[in-house]
Amino acid sequence: MTNSYESPFCTRYASEEMQFVFSADKKFTTWRRLWVALARAEMKLGLPVTQAQVDQLEANIENIDYEVAKEREKLVRHDVMSHVYAYGKVCPDAAGIIHLGATSCYVGDNTDIIIMRDALKIVKRKLLGVIKNLSEFAVEYKSLPCLAYTHCQPAQLTTVGKRATLWCNELLYDLERIDFELGKLKMLGSKGTTGTQASFVELFEGDSAKIKELERLIAEEMGFDGVVPVSGQTYSRKIDSFVVQTLAGIAQSASKFSNDIRLLQSFKEVEEPFEKNQIGSSAMAYKRNPMRSERITSLARYVMVDVLNPYFTAGTQWFERTLDDSANKRISIAEAFLGTDAILNIMLNVTKGLVVHEKIIERRVMAELPFMATENIMMDAVKLGGNRQELHEKIRQYSMQAGANVKDKGLDNNLCELILADPEFKINKEKMDSIMKPANFIGRSPEQVDEFIAECVRPVLDANGITEGEDVEINV
Repeated sequence: MTNSYESPFCTRYASEEMQFVFSADKKFTTWRRLWVALARAEMKLGLPVTQAQVDQLEANIENIDYEVAKEREKLVRHDVMSHVYAYGKVCPDAAGIIHLGATSCYVGDNTDIIIMRDALKIVKRKLLGVIKNLSEFAVEYKSLPCLAYTHCQPAQLTTVGKRATLWCNELLYDLERIDFELGKLKMLGSKGTTGTQASFVELFEGDSAKIKELERLIAEEMGFDGVVPVSGQTYSRKIDSFVVQTLAGIAQSASKFSNDIRLLQSFKEVEEPFEKNQIGSSAMAYKRNPMRSERITSLARYVMVDVLNPYFTAGTQWFERTLDDSANKRISIAEAFLGTDAILNIMLNVTKGLVVHEKIIERRVMAELPFMATENIMMDAVKLGGNRQELHEKIRQYSMQAGANVKDKGLDNNLCELILADPEFKINKEKMDSIMKPANFIGRSPEQVDEFIAECVRPVLDANGITEGEDVEINV
């Protein structure tokens, strides 16, 4: 259709696998799986549910007639009861026991938890892929000196690989948060209309052990190790805020990475992939705009702002539940995941194909290095008999003169020449050349890269079955 709105997440950005997780098929088949789990558990615990009824329900999990459900909802104005009706139409022998004892949130909220769990697993796999790509990039360029920046002004040197470890380390923080949230996620269970399980007390004639076992059986069938200990009708909406906050954390890290790449590309030091037939600008044919990194920045901004939605929703729930979460929740949770998925898809592409222009980097380093080397030059001159205070003042004056030469006259940095020409420094050309090697100014950068990969990255990748040379499938 071209005459109505379509979400760009579906048409341009998010992968097919993430779109499926938030699809109608995923949602309503999960509802049916939950109804099967409920019926099976009730049968095992002695309620009047037969194996034949459970089998019929199970055989028709994917046999959804959406038109029947749609027409029924027009009549009864209730989405859950509309799908109970549609399920009963294809399971006539089991129609009378579908949803027995449950409230709408039994399927709605438990499905939301299942969907968030499955979506987090997709995010985790792609995040691991980005971490792997960046770690390999860091190792490859661990010893390549480049300008580092504080206040976006040239500072002491670092290496291209060491800088990549900064991006990678922030993503490791995000990975820890994903693992934490996955480890803490629990189903709502079967808590009833206000969380008291009153309907199940009636069904099981007050047998609390059976009511608790019912929840345990359902959770086990759906792949969880437990349910929340207490609730109103819904699980606490703080869970949504925790999950989206984790996604916003990934967006923060991604935005930092993409903005650095955009700046580096403006310096012509590092560029994102640029395809053979790619057009950089409709007006300026020579341009190579960092459009992928810009897209990461843009999507990250959306996800970071989206974190406010579940925060306000969690904070404004009334008593055991209200329905003012429903419309907002359908949009904010899904789009936080779709946006994060899109960000990671692009990052997988960009981090696998970063182009490093070593000659440009070297030229930019050598243009600034004389200023950074002044402390070393002064110390060597003092060792040769010079006066530290007098030499400091001369270097300050020469630095100003060389800076004016560069900025005001557009000439090369001649600071080294000015120092060599001053006999008080007692430094010859050979000594100056030995001082002015960029590798002398990168500190422990190469060792830090090796240590970081060995101690922080490789154990995580190994623990998650990510081997060297293995690419993560994007499934766009």
